[in-house]
Amino acid sequence: MRPGVVYSAPVLAERFGVSATPVREAMLDLAKEGLVTAVRNKGFRVTELTARDLDEITAVRTLIEVPTVGQVAESVPAERIAALRPMAEAIVEAAERGDTIAYIEADHAFHLELLALAGNRHLIEVVERLRYRSRLYGVPKLAQSQELSFYAREHLELLDTVASGDPSAASAAMDHHLRHVRNAWADDPTP
Repeated sequence: MRPGVVYSAPVLAERFGVSATPVREAMLDLAKEGLVTAVRNKGFRVTELTARDLDEITAVRTLIEVPTVGQVAESVPAERIAALRPMAEAIVEAAERGDTIAYIEADHAFHLELLALAGNRHLIEVVERLRYRSRLYGVPKLAQSQELSFYAREHLELLDTVASGDPSAASAAMDHHLRHVRNAWADDPTP
């Protein structure tokens, strides 16, 4: 579904071979998350994110995730952090196959599991919503990126830094990662 386009629930239902009711309910759930907006008597418009939206989402994620990853590095045993390695490797494997969908799913799971080590479920809910919103902006660029493997390997480096137990280095690595992703997705990369 493309940002800015209005989709009719009955048309989508026919396309997917299901009744319109579950499609409409799913679209209403997406509307609650701000991913689509209802257009009276027409359907649902997929939300368009601007560069400003991306910057604001990145700023909020930075305020939450950078100190949280530092806390994880400082307080969580390295063995528990290292247990996330298969998730980081799954990101790399998906990138090497050029499987953008698997990459996005593995990336999503990895980031939320890393943050979950801090033990704050509300934080996870907030970050998950922010990640869903930013995907509206970044997925098309990610799918066209020639640097997917580079971005993927960054997760292994981040994990190793967090597992080192150095909260300052872990926070800096997460800050770098978030800025890097923002710049990769944006039309106007910042230095």
